[in-house]
Amino acid sequence: MDGDVSNGIRNGTNVDGKVLQTFQKSFGQVQNILDQNRLLITEINHNQESRIPDNLTRNVGLIRELNNNIRRVVDLYSDLSSSYVKSVDASSEGESGGTIKSDGKSGQKRIRYG
Repeated sequence: MDGDVSNGIRNGTNVDGKVLQTFQKSFGQVQNILDQNRLLITEINHNQESRIPDNLTRNVGLIRELNNNIRRVVDLYSDLSSSYVKSVDASSEGESGGTIKSDGKSGQKRIRYG
């Protein structure tokens, strides 16, 4: 995933060091949560196969934890997306006289003659 950010820089997207650090930190958090989810899923499957009532009861809490982790990953990706859009908008403002907003519309005013 870190390669995607590096590729963006090589392809002409200007991303400053602070933004890059934020991306790397967030991607690291996402990877840690996904690793944790893998362990949770393994334990849930083991408990399900065992058919032991206490293990099946424990799965309720494990599944809740898994769902919360998935929500956290979605939130992290949402924050990453917003940060990326802001950094691209900021870099495009520095490269051109006008601004191009994330909706694709120019921030310049038209000059009327006459």
